[in-house]
Amino acid sequence: MLWVKAFHIVFVASWFAGLFYLPRIYVNLAMVPPGSSAERERLLLMAGKLLRFTTLLAVPALVLGLWLWLGYGIGRGSGWMHAKLAIVLLAIGYHHACAVLLRKLRLDSSRHSHRWFRWFNEMPVLLLVAAVVLVVVKPF
Repeated sequence: MLWVKAFHIVFVASWFAGLFYLPRIYVNLAMVPPGSSAERERLLLMAGKLLRFTTLLAVPALVLGLWLWLGYGIGRGSGWMHAKLAIVLLAIGYHHACAVLLRKLRLDSSRHSHRWFRWFNEMPVLLLVAAVVLVVVKPF
């Protein structure tokens, strides 16, 4: 089980690294001056590749997390585990929101400012901090 846990941590860290950087590309896209199509296309290409790679990292993170959860017993988790699972669902939702935002940015239908994307970019940090605290401290 320690091998599963170790690889789960590696894939979660890698998944979140992508979630940290992808919205930063969105900030840059929101700041592209009108008429800079080459810069816009380059950033869209980078965002698309990062989203695909981040999705590929999320899959083993979630599978290994499920393996750990089943291995330790579904019913044995207390309040901290339920809260952590809620954080995982929020992270999956955030990942999906990143995909939706990229689709809108590709269609040039996003009306969000670079400031909005800067705030949006802070969400995965809060999710990761909350998940780590719940797993390590087990406050309830």
